[in-house]
Amino acid sequence: MKINREKLMEATKRQMPASRWEHTLRVVEAATELAGRTGADPEKAEIAAILHDYCKFWPEEKQREWILRHRLPQDLLQYNKELWHAPVGAEAVREELGIDDEEVLNAIRSHTTGRPGMSLLEKVIFLADYIEPGRSFSGVEEVRRLAREDLDRAILKALDNTIVYLVERGFKVYPLTILTRNDFLDKIPQTLPKEESH
Repeated sequence: MKINREKLMEATKRQMPASRWEHTLRVVEAATELAGRTGADPEKAEIAAILHDYCKFWPEEKQREWILRHRLPQDLLQYNKELWHAPVGAEAVREELGIDDEEVLNAIRSHTTGRPGMSLLEKVIFLADYIEPGRSFSGVEEVRRLAREDLDRAILKALDNTIVYLVERGFKVYPLTILTRNDFLDKIPQTLPKEESH
C-alpha cells in the first residue's frame, strides 16, 4: 500500500482541535503496539489509526448530508451523532484522500460500534481507540489488561462497559453494538454460573 503517511497526518490534523490530534497520536501508538503483538499489518494499523477520527469534528449537518448522499445506514440518524463519524469517515477518506484499502476502511467504519465478524485489523483499531494511554474512565484498566492477553475478551468487556454506560444514563444502544457483543459472546467460551434450581 503506497501511501504518503505525512500527507495523511497533515490532512487529518487540519480536521480537528489540538487535543483530538493528541488523542489520534496516542491511538497510533496503541495500534502499532497491538499490531506488533498480534500480527496485524503494522502499516495498515498505523494508517487506520491516523484516519479513524478524520471527520469527528465536522459539523453535524455535513455528517448528516454524507450519511444521506452515500446511502449509509439511515438508522444512524436516529442514534447519537457520536457514532456518525466512523462510517462517514470511511467514505470521506476514500473520497478525499484516495484510501481504497477495504480493510483499512472497515477498521475506520467499525471503530465505534464494532461489527460481527471483525477482522484482526478492525479489532486492533477498535481497542487502540478505547485503551490509548490518555483514556482514564472507569473500566479502562481492565480492558487494557485483557488486551494484553486476548483481543476478543478485551473487546467484549469494552462493549459491555459501553452498553452499561448508555443504559445507566437512559440512552439508546445502537443495534450493531448489540450484534457485535453477541458475536463475541458466541466466539468466546463462557463459564456461566449454573442456574439456581427453584
